[in-house]
Amino acid sequence: MSNKQDALDYHSKGRKGKIEVITTKPCATSRDLSLAYSPGVAEPCLEIEKNPNDAYKYTAKGNLVAVVSNGTAVLGLGDIGALAGKPVMEGKGVLFKSFADVDVFDIELDTKDSDELIRTVKLLEPTFGGINLEDIKGPECFYIEEELQKIMSIPVFHDDQHGTAIISAAGMLNALEIIGKKVEEAKIVVNGAGAAGIACANLAITMGIDKNNVILCDTKGVIYKGRTAGMNEYKERLAAETDARTLEDAMVDADIFFGVSAKGALTPEMLKTMAKDPIVFAMANPDPEITPPDAKAVREDVIIGTGRSDYNNQVNNVLCFPFLFRGALDTHASAINDEMKLACVKALAELAKEDVPDSVRKAYAGEEIKFGREYLIPKPFDPRVLLHVAPAVAQAAMDSGVARRPIEDMDKYRERLEAMQGRSKEIMRTLINKAKAAPKRVVFPEGEEEKVLRACQVLVDEGIAKPVLLGNEEEIRARIKFLNLDLDDIDIIDPMNSTKRAEYIDAFFEMRQRKGATRAEAKRLIKKNRNYYGAMMVHRGDGDALLSGVDHHYPETIRPALEIIGKKEGLSKVHGAYMMVTKKNVTFFADTTVTIEPTAEELAETAILTAEKATHFEIEPRVAMLSFSNFGSALHPLTLKVKRATALVNEWAPDLVVDGEMQANVALDPDLMEKQYPFSKLKGNANVFVFPDLQSGNISYKLLNKLGGAESVGPILMGMKKPVHVLQRGDDVADIVNMAAVAVVDAQEAQA
Repeated sequence: MSNKQDALDYHSKGRKGKIEVITTKPCATSRDLSLAYSPGVAEPCLEIEKNPNDAYKYTAKGNLVAVVSNGTAVLGLGDIGALAGKPVMEGKGVLFKSFADVDVFDIELDTKDSDELIRTVKLLEPTFGGINLEDIKGPECFYIEEELQKIMSIPVFHDDQHGTAIISAAGMLNALEIIGKKVEEAKIVVNGAGAAGIACANLAITMGIDKNNVILCDTKGVIYKGRTAGMNEYKERLAAETDARTLEDAMVDADIFFGVSAKGALTPEMLKTMAKDPIVFAMANPDPEITPPDAKAVREDVIIGTGRSDYNNQVNNVLCFPFLFRGALDTHASAINDEMKLACVKALAELAKEDVPDSVRKAYAGEEIKFGREYLIPKPFDPRVLLHVAPAVAQAAMDSGVARRPIEDMDKYRERLEAMQGRSKEIMRTLINKAKAAPKRVVFPEGEEEKVLRACQVLVDEGIAKPVLLGNEEEIRARIKFLNLDLDDIDIIDPMNSTKRAEYIDAFFEMRQRKGATRAEAKRLIKKNRNYYGAMMVHRGDGDALLSGVDHHYPETIRPALEIIGKKEGLSKVHGAYMMVTKKNVTFFADTTVTIEPTAEELAETAILTAEKATHFEIEPRVAMLSFSNFGSALHPLTLKVKRATALVNEWAPDLVVDGEMQANVALDPDLMEKQYPFSKLKGNANVFVFPDLQSGNISYKLLNKLGGAESVGPILMGMKKPVHVLQRGDDVADIVNMAAVAVVDAQEAQA
């Protein structure tokens, strides 16, 4: 937990606050200015005057949300006023942008008059694509939201109500499934009758819980039919026919407890009286109604969630509002209705049952995260939430008739969402789509490895590849079952008892007998070294590509492939490259992994092979042959080698855009290139960088990865007769999936 000074420093140091406005179009020349403002800006104005919906086409309205508050119920701080609440509203903007690429203006209104607030927000409608009401106290918040929904034609959503309700409802569905109880039979007690509590109770009823099995409590006790003290019309709608008068009375035989009240409101004694396998969501912040350790000390069978990040099953609104608005904005929805909220609930509940990416595990110190009592709700930093919730919400908007711009191709929409998460995902999706067009058999010698198995689930589910696992079938099947994967139909081959083993031994001995291999060694390698067996499978056509290295050193994987499959005819050796992805650029670095001190001929091969690989990713290659000199400015054996390599590339691949020798900054600086070297084929926009030796290439890609924040895809092995790629020990499931897609596309081209 951070201390007070940490929080103050975070907000005050450097540029004040947490947000800024940036431009999305150039404004560097007089022409840019004439288009951005006068006179060019008149044209879109006139188009919008003719057709108001064109505002979504020519302005940022369609991706802009107002976070509106009057500061009357800010977090756990209460009524601190609109201005004091501004840091929270800025924070909301940060979350919208970070998680779903939704732009936000925070609007703090200095009024407690509900009608004045309603009128003000209504007047803002031309500016925004949606309204997120925030930190407005109840019961005024109910009235404000209901009235705005009546008079506005853009979505209005009070997150304090519905966000908490949606996340807790998703967790409730999964908890009920785990304990084997039907929704309609469950009894629920909601403690706290403010915005969140009433919304939780209403959504639980919408989810199927019998209204007669819902008891709402506030500081005065049970809200029952006939009660007059502390009532309002919103509490009255949920008043129960019950003899219970206190929270303690209500908890007897209850299946579910939702707490949005205060620290310690649920006592251990109350918990003891709940039904078997009680479900407790103690969501008071920062201190829950009962802590998980205290609850588990009383009931071992309790399933518990809180609003805190230091306990499992965190009910965090960030799982909802960015993605709900993303789907609403992308369909130009006129409202956020119950159907869209339910779609959000179900999408979150289903996502929690899927295998969790390594990126999420790493964010939570590598802890085991698996659907069950301790994992009912996706983690807040799970990048898949955007890809599951936004499309579900968009589909619900279309199905319920509030979408004014239906999404015609949901698969392409998901790809667009994926691209929001980084250029590497966008680029890899291009390759994955190619792989899916004709999936190939990818052999995994490390068949029992958890990451490999989890990657295979993705490959099978998405139809990217046909995995073949090597190893003991009984052990692999047991591992699949333990990981709760659906890989019953996957091919598993045990080299120890394979029917092809003798054939492979004979073939290997014939291939290597004049290179020092004995029959006994051939038998040992094929039988006990799965990298050799896998390479032989690909060599003999029983597999299309080989992928290994998660639990082996680089040479252990590449040596068998070189001995059995070998390099392509006409090449001096194989080469390695990495695709480096930043927010603005996609580039290729080579050789970064194989050739330590290349000759000019080997450098030329590297350049041509890497350029060919770039085309696989639908990138037009522009090759810079790097050195410490520019076009003869320094005469040295190292620079002369690069100069000769450039000449060879021009000779062997005359249509390829390539130049050198040149320094790296020149290769990336159009103005410098034009001013100093106007004769160059490159115009300062290189995207394939061929380094003069492995040392410089390896250092450069790792520096760019760590200091420049670039994502790397690789190593990509080039020049083999058949596709072989080497994984790294630190690779996660996504890396393995990416490299499998690369291998499949290589196999497609090899068989074309």
